[in-house]
Amino acid sequence: MRRQTSSSGVAPVGSSRVLRLDPLSLPLQFDARDTRADGGIRHVELDRERITVRRAVSGVRMAVNIRVSDFIGIALRDAGDEQALVLVHRDPSLTLPLLITAEPEEIDGLWQLWSDCLKLPKITREEEAAARGHKIFAEPAPRRRRRNAIRARRPKFLVRRRAGHSVDGMAVYRDAREIIARN
Repeated sequence: MRRQTSSSGVAPVGSSRVLRLDPLSLPLQFDARDTRADGGIRHVELDRERITVRRAVSGVRMAVNIRVSDFIGIALRDAGDEQALVLVHRDPSLTLPLLITAEPEEIDGLWQLWSDCLKLPKITREEEAAARGHKIFAEPAPRRRRRNAIRARRPKFLVRRRAGHSVDGMAVYRDAREIIARN
């Protein structure tokens, strides 16, 4: 089985060349940008079932294993005059580039091919935002309730108790002698 590495045509980090990974030759190994990692580089191993991200932060080396099913899907993004296919995760720092190219006719076929190979849906920018739990164009937050809005309510300990009965509805007997029970 042939493996793609950084010396076999994959663009090195910081290069102006296009990034093109072949979904039919999995497993793949490539380097990607990571602003929080030492040297700004993370090493990625991509397989059909799992993805391993290796990086060093403050001199501490770490490897993060992620199942492919934990990713949201494959998204198409515009990067200036180029377009990119990215593997989108709920955590934006774990989102990985799969293809960066300036040829739009090449993107559609590879978008479907990556989606089929990894068994993930093709998603749009709006679906990606909804999956992460926020809107791209969010409405303003609703106005906060005023503090005195709860003043008319009963206190919490009184909510459990039944309210007393009104005296107006009770029968009153006049000229009756009161009976007091004594021992």
